[in-house]
Order: sequence, then C-alpha cells, then structure tokens
Amino acid sequence: MGKIGIFFGTDTGTTRLIAKKIYKLFGDDASKPLNVNRISVDDLLAYDSLILGTPSYGEGQLPGIETGVKDGSWAEFVPELSELDMTGKTVALYGLGNQEKYPERFADSLYKLYQIFIGCGATIIGDWPVDEYNFEKSKSIVDDRFVGLIIDNNSQGLLTEDRLKNWVYKIRPELLENVKNWI
Repeated sequence: MGKIGIFFGTDTGTTRLIAKKIYKLFGDDASKPLNVNRISVDDLLAYDSLILGTPSYGEGQLPGIETGVKDGSWAEFVPELSELDMTGKTVALYGLGNQEKYPERFADSLYKLYQIFIGCGATIIGDWPVDEYNFEKSKSIVDDRFVGLIIDNNSQGLLTEDRLKNWVYKIRPELLENVKNWI
C-alpha cells in the first residue's frame, strides 16, 4: 500500500483518468486510485494523506445517483463522513470543469468537497491560481485561488499534463511530510 490514498468520483471516466495520471506521477508513494462508490469510510481513513477528485455537476452538486451516475458516487459517500474527525489528515483536491460551456459555474462542485473535508477537520492543501482560466464565476475560489487543481480537458486539454506535473510537484512534499508525522 502506498503512503497516499487517491480517491475519486466519476461518471464518464475522465476524473478516473486524471487520478491515474496523478498516481503515475507519484509512483510508489501513492496507492492505486479507487472510485468512492467501491470503498468504505475505513478505506479512506487508512491514509493520513489523501488526494480526492470530482467532476462538476449542476450548480455545485457532487456526482451521484441524483445527477445520473448509475452506480453512485460522492453524493452517496459523503453523508458517512459527517460525524468523522479528520484532524491530522492532509487532503489535496482536484476537480474537473468546462469553462466554455459553464462559465457562470465553473468547477463549482469542488467547493462542495472542500467544505465537507474542512468540516471534518482535515487540512486542505494544493490550492491553484485562477489566472490561466477564462470564466465568469466559480464557487471553488477562496482567497482569490481555486481550492484545488482545476482541470478543463475540454477547452484546455493541452495544458493538463503540465498542470498535473506542477501541482504534484507542489503537493508531494506536504503530503509525504504528513505521513512521516503519523508513522
């Protein structure tokens, strides 16, 4: 088992694809990415450092049965987290969005995941600059930065690989340091 857990919610598979790319960049330091519709809370809690990903749905909804994800996703998983104390856990977030099709609510769903894990006491790392994107509004901005890495494979697919490499370079030390602190 790697030191960092990677978990994602998906419908079309793009969030899974990004999780696999992140996993490759981390190598042996991370565990194989898992879909949240196939895990238990204990699986998530087995790690002190986590990378969590979500696509965007509706007006900041997490993917789930209500949004048309047949096998469920984050929307069905997060209610199990409501009473958990995740103090000491370090979490890096990534989200997918489409700034051309949904400029008025670009990548809003990531903020929902952010709120949930902040509410559980986790430390969130890996914020990302907004300046290379072209959108009108996003709930996923705190202190003039995205709460995590935002990937827009539709209109900025050529930037994805570099963004992933730069983000992983940024978050790796802090995620690994958190693991050392708890061993």
